[in-house]
Amino acid sequence: MKGRTVRAIAVNGTLAVAALLTVAPLLWMVAASLMRPGEASSFPPPLLPSEPTLEHYRALIVQGGIARQFANSLGLAIAATLLSTSFNTLAGYAFAKLHFSGRDKLFSLLIGALVIPGQVAMLPLFLMLKSMGLVNSYAGVLVPSLAGIFGIFLVRQYARGIPDELIEAARMDGAGEFRIFFSVVLPLLTPVLATLAVFAFLGSWNDFMWPLIVLTDGELHTLPVALASLSREHVQDSELMMAGAVVTVLPVLALFLVLQRYYLQGLTMGGVKQ
Repeated sequence: MKGRTVRAIAVNGTLAVAALLTVAPLLWMVAASLMRPGEASSFPPPLLPSEPTLEHYRALIVQGGIARQFANSLGLAIAATLLSTSFNTLAGYAFAKLHFSGRDKLFSLLIGALVIPGQVAMLPLFLMLKSMGLVNSYAGVLVPSLAGIFGIFLVRQYARGIPDELIEAARMDGAGEFRIFFSVVLPLLTPVLATLAVFAFLGSWNDFMWPLIVLTDGELHTLPVALASLSREHVQDSELMMAGAVVTVLPVLALFLVLQRYYLQGLTMGGVKQ
């Protein structure tokens, strides 16, 4: 009993230290964003601002025009989340419960494509979008997020745990496939939908490379692209950059905290479905 208590204390203590080391940079980022200009660059750097100020956040909005890019990123992230979740859910359910010719071979091909880096497809995808006139448009930014192999895989694994008898009973009652999906299956997929939503929102919100390639108009730029441009002009202004980082982190952190329970449930349950 005593040995078990000692092990529990050691494990919990180690986890607490690891958590503190993980959170400490984020906390200092917030503190640095509230410091006076040049204060964060002093040595040794202070842990807390001597006189907290919001002037860097005002500078981001007034001088950097970051509010426009924030709205751009938020709109794109919401659209990408809705589209990605919809397409991935439909495709994952089809691979899990619908029987059609070549289903397993097609799914194996999709899984094999996971090993191909996304950067390899950027040039052909860009040329396709250019031929369709979608370059420098939000539609062009959203195309890669319409469906993802990992999202389809996650939904498929989760949906395979839904009893076939439940779906067959609905068919015997005369329900069509769309009615079965929306009335029977979709409510049971709530945890994995939350997981997909978090992944899609994070992927779109943090995406830097693809919006940089597709969007040439500065008014259309997303927040990561705008902050990268701003850093070149204010490379020595650490406090301003920390304020920009806080603005970037807060929305995704809030989303994760709201959906944390469903997110973890979707990952754990989806990973054990056979």
